[in-house]
Amino acid sequence: MTAHKIVSHDAWIAARQRFLLKEKEFTRLRDELSRERRELPWERVDKEYVFESTNGRETLADLFGEHSQLIVYHFMYGPDWEIGCRSCSFWADNFNNIVPHLAARDASLVAVSLAPLQKLQAQARRFGWTFKWVSSHGSDFNFDYHVSFSPEALERGDTVYNYSPQKLGSTPKGRDEEGLAYPMAWVKHRIAYET
Repeated sequence: MTAHKIVSHDAWIAARQRFLLKEKEFTRLRDELSRERRELPWERVDKEYVFESTNGRETLADLFGEHSQLIVYHFMYGPDWEIGCRSCSFWADNFNNIVPHLAARDASLVAVSLAPLQKLQAQARRFGWTFKWVSSHGSDFNFDYHVSFSPEALERGDTVYNYSPQKLGSTPKGRDEEGLAYPMAWVKHRIAYET
């Protein structure tokens, strides 16, 4: 643990007030960044993606359910992995309880993984998860959105991640990277996603 300076109450209040000014500036900057993110253009998605779900085969449009917005979480779980990513599992532990809050804001949440549906269902049962989790196995979805990479693309160094060319490792993790969310929306029967 870092050794901390011990001061009087008044000295601590003065230091905390100085730090509070920085926190408030950070909040203003984060609010501005959030506003700019909301104003980014949308990209039209015309490609038909199909996923395996507990309801059978579903298209990307089906995943919206009754809502006009869809939040897609890329859950790192390669087809040959025994269990999904530990960090993704940590975040997913919170998904069950946020689904109703998102629904109240006209949004659906879905986790998408490359692993076959049976593996996803087994992990969901083991962890007590009930949120919608679908398999993109056999689909280009993860590859088109640059969160999964073929061994050939990794070997060539021909990968795009975080919107620019990246040299990623060829380890099993290197074939699947984090992709927190793709906010999507129905726009006159066309799917658009925030770039």
